[in-house]
Amino acid sequence: MTDHEEVLSILRDDARASVADIARQTTLDEAAVEAAIEELEAQNVIRGYQAVVDWDQTDEERVRAAVELDVRLDRETGYGDIAERVAAFPEVQSLLLVSGDYDLLMEVEGSSMGEVSSFVSEKVAPLSAVTNTVTHYVMETHVDGGISFDGHDDDDRLSVTP
Repeated sequence: MTDHEEVLSILRDDARASVADIARQTTLDEAAVEAAIEELEAQNVIRGYQAVVDWDQTDEERVRAAVELDVRLDRETGYGDIAERVAAFPEVQSLLLVSGDYDLLMEVEGSSMGEVSSFVSEKVAPLSAVTNTVTHYVMETHVDGGISFDGHDDDDRLSVTP
């Protein structure tokens, strides 16, 4: 594993890991860790740092939905053009080009089902390249960003002793 891969692996598990923590977990010194992070950020390998929030544990109401988008391409418009336009909306949390029965999978977030529905019907569906949308509201989150939301912080595995 390269130095960059080691640093990325640690940051993916814990984006709050300090340079000193990362240095302790690798063979790198702190200066090398700082240099690796700066280089990864400059190369846009690291695009940002985010908290994974369990909105059910807050007083704020949040509604998430996965929206399938079918699009029509023409000679002047490609998937990248459509994705750039859709991704510009602040409600869009992720946008993926996928294989299968539809073209793009968009994850959106709003303060209510009505807000999400209005966003899809008034801003996304009317785009000339979008031919169909199917909205799936998230009922419950079990894993997000690789983090389990099952409420169990304990390790339920049985210990093995010789």
